[in-house]
Amino acid sequence: MMMTKTTYLALCTFLMLLNTLAGEAPIRVGWTNRFLTISGPALPGVVLINYLEAYCRPGSTDRDWSQTVIPHKSVLKSQSEDGTRIVIQDTLEDGVIVDHTIAASDDTVTFQVTARNPTERESLAHWAQPCMRVDKFTGSSTSDTRALYPAYIKKCFLFVDGKMKRLPTEPWADKARYIPGQVYCPTPVDRNDVNPRPLSIVVPSNGLCGCFSADEKKILAVAWEPYQEIFQGVIACMHNDFRIGGLKPGETKSVRGKIYIMDADIGKLTRRFASDFPEQAAGLGK
Repeated sequence: MMMTKTTYLALCTFLMLLNTLAGEAPIRVGWTNRFLTISGPALPGVVLINYLEAYCRPGSTDRDWSQTVIPHKSVLKSQSEDGTRIVIQDTLEDGVIVDHTIAASDDTVTFQVTARNPTERESLAHWAQPCMRVDKFTGSSTSDTRALYPAYIKKCFLFVDGKMKRLPTEPWADKARYIPGQVYCPTPVDRNDVNPRPLSIVVPSNGLCGCFSADEKKILAVAWEPYQEIFQGVIACMHNDFRIGGLKPGETKSVRGKIYIMDADIGKLTRRFASDFPEQAAGLGK
């Protein structure tokens, strides 16, 4: 019998409580029906991630979303009983196979992604969207998520000119094929190849982004290497969408990501980020 999302979240919360009472490692991960859950005593509720929401073709900024998405099927290959490791395999409509290994530790979730093209045709899989819902972590309502300035974004941040910057950034873009929302495109990525939501002229210094908890005592942050965009969406979500860049016949590419759940110490967060993602460390202020 298929488990509903509501039942699954309730089960995750129950297991989180059992793990806490047992004195086990604080972070646990689970996955079903393309939804990844992250739970633990340091979290003010289960973090829900649509993993993965979509694989995307280039030329997406001003095009109907249905023409951008590459359909895919997902299979859970393995899931450890202690909730610390998950292996997922995605098969894209064009034949590309993407393997995901997700591992939880004391205060992080680590992603290792391998995309390979076993076909004789070039794949246009250029980027992918893990949609991280942040309403429970930020203590925000979901009733205004389609407003121009939904309340939850005041808890969200990215890095601009090497320094942490809270949303909403200025100026705030409000014109696109689909509104509202806000997209931040890094310098190396073609601005024609991002989410068809309002595209900010603000350029992120790196891919580190996230949010503060309702009481401002905790941080939930995410980063990928390489990354395609930072995106504030309309489901109380904050994205760092990872980049694949297309795959030639027989080609294999690797991508890595990390979610941090820690005390609200930006200095500590950026030091860990610089160590984990040295390719992006230059985008941090001195």
